[in-house]
Amino acid sequence: MTRVKGGPASINRHRKVLDLAKGYWMSRSSQFKSAQQAVLHAGQYAFAGRKLRKRDIRRLWITRISAALTDHQIKYSLFIHTLKEKKVAVDRKILSQLALDFPQVFDRVVEEVKK
Repeated sequence: MTRVKGGPASINRHRKVLDLAKGYWMSRSSQFKSAQQAVLHAGQYAFAGRKLRKRDIRRLWITRISAALTDHQIKYSLFIHTLKEKKVAVDRKILSQLALDFPQVFDRVVEEVKK
């Protein structure tokens, strides 16, 4: 059987991985084997990070809403429960923006829920 070296294909594959590893520390940016492992792990962290970001943003919304509700002497859990009972279709993202940017509108929503 003839020997196959695969020069251009392997060089291109190596170059692609090394380009992804540009800026990495020490040999991770210049040696193919180290770079390949580093890029693989970076991809795993990036995938997990995209899921965690959604979780973190939701926690931020809840914290903002809860902070805005302390002025009204109402707990966050009771507020959300009453919103659902009254079928007010406003999600946490919008409530958070209202509490931050439009406090008067948020106050009216809270008063509507308190009735």
